[in-house]
Amino acid sequence: MKSVWLHELRWPDIEAYLEDQDVALVPIGATEQHGRHTPLLVDTAWASDVSEAVAKKEGVLVAPPMHFGWSPHHLAYPGGITLRPETLMQVAIDIAESLISHGFRKIIFVNGNRVANLPPLQVAMAKLRFKTGAFVAIIDTHLIARKEVCEAAGNARDASHHAGNVETSFMMHAHPDLVKTDEIIALPDHPLAVFASNTPMDPPLDQSVAFVQPTAEEFYNRTGGQGTYSNPASATAAIGKAVLDVTIARAAEFVAHVKTLDVRCERCPIPI
Repeated sequence: MKSVWLHELRWPDIEAYLEDQDVALVPIGATEQHGRHTPLLVDTAWASDVSEAVAKKEGVLVAPPMHFGWSPHHLAYPGGITLRPETLMQVAIDIAESLISHGFRKIIFVNGNRVANLPPLQVAMAKLRFKTGAFVAIIDTHLIARKEVCEAAGNARDASHHAGNVETSFMMHAHPDLVKTDEIIALPDHPLAVFASNTPMDPPLDQSVAFVQPTAEEFYNRTGGQGTYSNPASATAAIGKAVLDVTIARAAEFVAHVKTLDVRCERCPIPI
């Protein structure tokens, strides 16, 4: 194949692909602020970059990236665009059902927006599995290699927090032209809250978890009017490369496993 991207191929190319393979990656990101130093693209870049690299490694196809996720609290800063959770869920279902109707039998959502996108995508995954019988899964770019990512970043507590060390390092490596290093603001260490708020997927092991959704105003105040959750000052392109490499490696391992599965299901009706 000349490209792993579905939208860059002709329909005969896709027909030929489906004769031997039935995996499709669906990158889903977000359009939300990432501090003063990195762009609104970050979450979509995570999903797209990892998907493209894994697809090349494993010989599978990637659907066009979805640039919108569930990001209501990020509307505290200019430019953010959010979908309602039920909209994100339904769009994910429609994309997957379209692919399944053509003969794809293994759909993997590649989520770049971590905890915010996961609830709608998990519901979509369950609905698709029960309705179609196709194999549907989620790779989260922040969780697929969490231990190795924290080790690479030298921070086992909050390395992957929003616009912090890991995300800034990733952008320095993968999209350096979009990073304004002179706008990076060093944040002081701060005591952890007694209970984690809206980041329950990867809290430090010494922190308890309760689910609390901040308003846009609360999010703005919590991020000090800067938009960052943790300190990006120690970010480097070298860390970014290490983080991206291990994320791609672990994601590729999962996709390689999925390729071996024998999945049989009826052709899915076209979503209307």
